[in-house]
Formats: sequence, structure tokens, C-alpha cells
Amino acid sequence: MKKYHLLYLLSALLLAGFTSCEDMLTEKPNSSYDKDGYFDSEAKAEMAIMGIYASISDKDHYGWCEMAAPASDDTYYTSRTHSDNQVHDIAHYRTNSTNTWIENLWKFKYQTIDRANMTIDGIRNMTGYEENKKLKELEAEARFLRAFIAFDLIKYWGDVPFKTTYSDSYESAYQPRVSREIIYDEIIADLNFAKENTEWANASSSPERVTQGAVRGLLMRVYLQRAGYSLQMDGKLTRPEESKRKEYFNAVIEEWKAFQANGYHGFYPGGYDALFKDISFGIQNSKESLWEISFFHMQGKRNGGAWGIYNGPMVGEPTGLAASEANQHMGRANGFFIAVPEWRNFFEETDTRRDIMICTYQQRWNATLKEHEKRELKAGGWYCGKWRREWMSPDSWNKNLNYGDVNFCPLRYADVVLMAAEAYNEAGNAQTTAWELLNQVRTRAGATPITEANYEEIMAERKKTHNLTFIDDTTPQGKFRTALYWERGFELAFEGQRKYDLIRWGVLGKALKLFGEASSVNKKETKPYPAYQTFKEGKHELFPIPLKEIQSNHKLEGKNNPGY
Repeated sequence: MKKYHLLYLLSALLLAGFTSCEDMLTEKPNSSYDKDGYFDSEAKAEMAIMGIYASISDKDHYGWCEMAAPASDDTYYTSRTHSDNQVHDIAHYRTNSTNTWIENLWKFKYQTIDRANMTIDGIRNMTGYEENKKLKELEAEARFLRAFIAFDLIKYWGDVPFKTTYSDSYESAYQPRVSREIIYDEIIADLNFAKENTEWANASSSPERVTQGAVRGLLMRVYLQRAGYSLQMDGKLTRPEESKRKEYFNAVIEEWKAFQANGYHGFYPGGYDALFKDISFGIQNSKESLWEISFFHMQGKRNGGAWGIYNGPMVGEPTGLAASEANQHMGRANGFFIAVPEWRNFFEETDTRRDIMICTYQQRWNATLKEHEKRELKAGGWYCGKWRREWMSPDSWNKNLNYGDVNFCPLRYADVVLMAAEAYNEAGNAQTTAWELLNQVRTRAGATPITEANYEEIMAERKKTHNLTFIDDTTPQGKFRTALYWERGFELAFEGQRKYDLIRWGVLGKALKLFGEASSVNKKETKPYPAYQTFKEGKHELFPIPLKEIQSNHKLEGKNNPGY
């Protein structure tokens, strides 16, 4: 378990010490490597790969700051409404170009891409590259990681500076905006190469390393996002013409067929309720987890990830204990994020996802009894429940109060099934298959399969207060779109997809307004869920480019994204 973590840390230090042939130093420090002479063995190439992973798993990247990026969709938000120029402003659509968390995300995404570019270039220029299968596999891994982060750039900022060569000088580090369509083509080229040069996972595979299922799953996500709406530089939401969209949907279906043909990936054998408990504990599975971003924090250090600490129920800090005693109790969890309570009402009683998705309690510390006690909370104080301190391994409880070892899984099999279902529906020629796939996900969770006959009955409770007037369900395709709107929320809440689903469907602002106006927590004067009031269509579908980048990169010509 966690066997790559130390390599990640060592590689991060290694890559931070790279020098280039352009350096002005006449003497090289002993702690650095010369890039041009480094790539001389498979072992060193693999260390460079680990350095890319390390950049993604940094505490200021996917370890922490990333979890705010998809917040304030219609499933979760932050528990505090004050402006902090960080997480609260992101979650409530009050961002500006000096937001420190957005600065971190921008910095680490470009750092990751630069490391990937350097590694890909270094591997391709190694002696014997053309005949070396291992080097091709390592390049494929690097190209997947580059594609994954490049896709983030498009989702977060739209048309951005982008290149596939290493920045070996001050001038080459700064680039003008590149059309997202060109970047999409580069992403797909990277993933197609990776697809041809990676193996499928098996029972002995670690989900912390890229395998073919992760590559094909990301390809499906890229095609679906490309087929949908996105905010352009003129401030308008547009999507491709129908013929091009159908081409993308058919591409999704082809990747799904490859999953079927291989046959290894499937739902977690322990069931949905065990899936996130086991991820929190550190039990890895490559059957449902197509890829996990790996975290590890060292005793007493500010590193690792914050999943289950900031995204999870609050846990009181154990106080009044000797150090030896403290290790027997859960560490603190801050519980930044709150679940929109109305979602809980829409689950069937038999649906196991309800009590995993939403945690209705917190763990208070009883200093007298020296133990944690569950305290049930009222609606409006419920937490995102998929990662919890109580589910973690005791080995990780008190290394550091703010960080943990829990991995984040950005790609899993249930998402692949739902993406395939959506593609079949939108392609317009296999609706039966679309429903069959969607119902596979529901059946795994213990929910009633949806049919033409029971559609209205299942939707009745939701329509009383949350009728999706922005989706026409008078047609067979529309009924499926409505069911999918809810199903992806039930299955994938808090996993980083919801906000971008709503954007590509062209309904983010409408969904925020519907939930904001109907939510019980907003009947009060304090209105803890203000996103529906602050969101501006034609602006907030993208983040602002950090002011520091606007000021330093003259090729951006001083222009930020629409509305900023």
C-alpha cells in the first residue's frame, strides 16, 4: 500500500534541482542534475515520471486546493460565507484574479505540464527508444498525466497558454493563448498514444499508476466535455454543431466497447457502501478505481492530502492527552464543505449512496470521558460524507492534524458506465442500452431501476420542489437526460465532476438558482448558500487567470477571461 509515495517525494526534490544548458552558472551545484545528461537509463526515466505524479499530489494542488474548484455546484458549498480570497470565494463565485488558491492551481498545473514535457522529450531522445517497450510505456504514462492536467486547464480557464515542449529559458516559459480546440487535439493525441502503449489493469495492479482503463476513461470524459457547452472568449456559451457532437458521442461508445471487450473493470466487489470506506482506510482496488491520486504525509510535516479532513465531517481535536494516548484517537477534521440538504430527500430508502454521500453528524471531543461522541446535526449542517476520519487507518490519525493519507480517485468505473449511457442516448440510436447502463449503477446501489412505466412515479417527489424546467422530459431522450441529471449527482457527488457536467449541459446557473431558491437553509436571513445569487452566466463558468500571470506574461496582452 502506498508504495510509490516515497518515490514521489524524492522525485519532486530531484526535478526541482534540474538545470538546463541555458544556465549561466559556470559551476553546477552537487544537488542538481543536468537535464541534457540525465536521461541515460530506464530507472532515471521512471524517477522523472514520479516527479510528475508528485506535482499532481502536492498539498497545494490535488491535495487541498483542488477540492474547492468544483464546489458550489448544486451539491456542495462551504460552511462559511465570509470572503477569504481562497476557498470560500471560489465556492460562492466571488473569485477575482488575486485568489490565492486559484494562483496555486495555475502554478501547479503548469509545473506539472512542464515536468511532463521535459520527461517526454528526455525519454524520446534516449538511446534505443524506438525498440524499447518500457520507455514507450513510461512515455505513455507521462503523456496521460500531461493530458489529464491540460484538460483541467481547459475546464478551468478555457483558451490558455499551452505548449508541448519544455521551458528551458525565461522567454520560452511565456506563451500566448491557444485555442482550446487545438489543446483538445493535443490531449486526444496524447491519450491515443497512451492507449496503444499501456496495459490493462489486473488484480495485482496498483491504481496509483496509470493503466489503459484510466486512459480510455479520460478519453470518454474529454469527448463528452468537448461535445458540450463551454464559455468562449466573447462571453458566450456555445457547443459544436450536431454532426461534430455525434462524432464525439460515437467516440465515447467505441472506448466503452473496449472496456466491455477487456472485461476486467467493474463495480467494487464490496458494494458501494464499502467503496469509500476502503478508499479512506487505504485499501486499494484496481477493479473500480481506474486511477487514484496518491497521498502520504510524514509524521509532523505539512504534506499529504486533506481528503477526509477538509472534505468530510468535522471531528473535534483530542485534547488533554499524552502523546501516547492521542495516537489512539482520531485527529482533527475541519469539515469545510457542506452538502446541499435537499439532495438527501431524493434518495430511495434502499439506496446505499444516501448515507455515504451525506453525513448527518459530527464527532465532538468529550474531554471528560476522553473520547469522541457522535452529534447529530440539523439539515444545513450536514457534511460531504465520502471521506471520513473515522474510516481512516489508525496509522494516519495523528501524524498531522490537517493532512491525511487518503487517496483521491478522479476516474472510476461507475462514471465510465454513466458516460457510456449518456453517449448512447445522445447518439440517438440505442436508448434501450442507455437505460440498461444507467440502471446497472442504480442496481449496484440498491435503487429501483427506472423504466418508461415508472419514470413519473420515481420523479414525482423531486418534481414537487425541484422540477427541472430547463430539461424537456416530454421526449424519450429528455426523460433519460433528466434521469441522468439526478443519477450523476447521486453517484458522483463531491468527486469533481458535477460542476463540469452542469456547464457542458448548459444549465449551471439554472441549477444553482433552482437549488438556492428552494433550499431550506436559504429561508433564513443568513443564506449560507449564496452561489445562486452571486453566479453570473458568461463569467463564472471559467476562473480568472491569476493577476500575477497577466502582469508577467506580456503575450496575454493584459486580457483576462470574460467578466474579470
